[in-house]
Amino acid sequence: MADGRQKTRPPGKVLHITSLANPVVKEIRGLALPKNRRASGQFVAEGQKLVTDAIEAGWTIRRLVHSARVADDAQVGRLAATARTRGGDVVVVSEAVLAKMTRRENPQTVIGVFDQHLTRPAAIRPGPDAVWVALEQVRDPGNLGTIIRTVDAVGAAGVILVGDTVDPFSIEAVRATMGSIFHVPLARATPEEFARMIAAWPGTSVGTHLAGTVDYRTAGYRGPVLLVMGAEQSGLSPELAAACSTLVRIPQAGKADSLNLAVATGVMLFEIRREALKLDG
Repeated sequence: MADGRQKTRPPGKVLHITSLANPVVKEIRGLALPKNRRASGQFVAEGQKLVTDAIEAGWTIRRLVHSARVADDAQVGRLAATARTRGGDVVVVSEAVLAKMTRRENPQTVIGVFDQHLTRPAAIRPGPDAVWVALEQVRDPGNLGTIIRTVDAVGAAGVILVGDTVDPFSIEAVRATMGSIFHVPLARATPEEFARMIAAWPGTSVGTHLAGTVDYRTAGYRGPVLLVMGAEQSGLSPELAAACSTLVRIPQAGKADSLNLAVATGVMLFEIRREALKLDG
């Protein structure tokens, strides 16, 4: 599960499946459950764009599934040929079987099964200008996926999932990343591992917190920056808030009592990366 990058394997097979009871169908359906993703170290990406992004980024593909209806599509043919060359099986199925695999009435015509890829926390060596985002016990897969997408958009270095944070390889989270999950390094750390990491962080560790007295627009972000964001409902734990070198607050003027986590993370990231982000031309 630690490394989902492409490795050399024998060419894959082509399978034609018409039965809903086929073991391959059951196996792929089972990846909707977190326990099966953990046990297998695999996950599902739905849709031609996501599958293409993963293959182009070099992620190890185990199975490429497409409906018989698109068997003659040129792009699908190229994806299938690449998958087989890299050792992945190509599975051709009926619309009914594909709908069963994806649990959707209007399924995508292409899905892929890939190996997960996680970076070990101990392997993170931030460069002087790097920005990493740490997320503590985030529960919503849509928020997590949107944050990963935003990290990609601003050119930040990666995301560290602290404690009991939602699985980034769930269907919902992967879909929300819009393909950025294949370009943003992810690490998972226990609270104890992260406590050691933040204590030794060589630059600024900054958290957003209601107790923050510094306007996020005036804070100093000496690199490398570790942006620490808390859970949707409870925010940062007292332990992580105390561990941050700086606590900031995002000013608000309306009646809302808080910002959505993904929005708040995006606001912070665009401020921290302000000098690095320039319009072309």
